Amino acid sequence: MSRLRQLGLAMGAAVAVLGSALFISWKYFHRKRRCSEEEYEVIKETDARDKQILVLGLDGAGKTSILNCLATSKVKRSTAPTQGFNAMCIHTGDCKLDFLEIGGSYNLRSYWNLYLSRAQLLVYVVDAADHERLPLAKQELHKLLKEDPQLPLVLLANKQDVDGALNISELHRNLSLHNVNYERKLFLMATNVTQDGTDVPKSIYDAKQVITQLVMPK
Repeated sequence: MSRLRQLGLAMGAAVAVLGSALFISWKYFHRKRRCSEEEYEVIKETDARDKQILVLGLDGAGKTSILNCLATSKVKRSTAPTQGFNAMCIHTGDCKLDFLEIGGSYNLRSYWNLYLSRAQLLVYVVDAADHERLPLAKQELHKLLKEDPQLPLVLLANKQDVDGALNISELHRNLSLHNVNYERKLFLMATNVTQDGTDVPKSIYDAKQVITQLVMPK
C-alpha cells in the first residue's frame, strides 16, 4: 500500500505540472470528437479565423506586462512571474487573436516546443537590461527557431527604459540573429512598459500593429 500511495503522490505531482497543458489539449480535441459533421465544419471555419500567438521568453522578461497592455490598452505591470499558462484574447475586426503565454522558469521551458505546431506567430520577449542571462535567452531562442525554421518571429527587446539596456543593434548582434534563416519573417522591436496609470508607450502599439498584420488573412 505504501508503494501504491507513493505512486499516487508522484502521479498527482505530474498532473499539477501538466494540468494546464492537458486541459487545453483535451478541450480542443474533445470538442471536435463530440460534434456532428455539420458542427465540425463550423468549428473548422471558426478555428481557421482564430490565430494563436505564442508568447515566450525567460521569467522576468516582462511578457505578462506587455500582454496586459496589448489586451487592455492600459498599463498594468506584473511583478509576479507566470507559473503556468496565461491566455488573453484580442478582437481585431472579424479576427480573434489568441495570445498564449507560457512561463519562462526552468521547469516550464521544456514544454515550449510542444506548442509551436499550433502557433501562427512566435513573440519572444527579452529583458534587454539583463546582461547576465542574455546568453541563456539566446540559447532558448535558437532552440525554438531550430524546431520550426519557418514560424514568423517578433522579438521584443523589452525594458528599454532601464539603464544599461541593449539597443536594437546590440541585441541583434548578441542574439546572433544574423544566423536566422533568411526566409523567416523576423521583426526586432524595442519596447518598454511604463508605470501603472500612465499612457501605453507607442512601442507597444507599434508591436501590436506588426503582430496583427502578420496574422491577419491576406
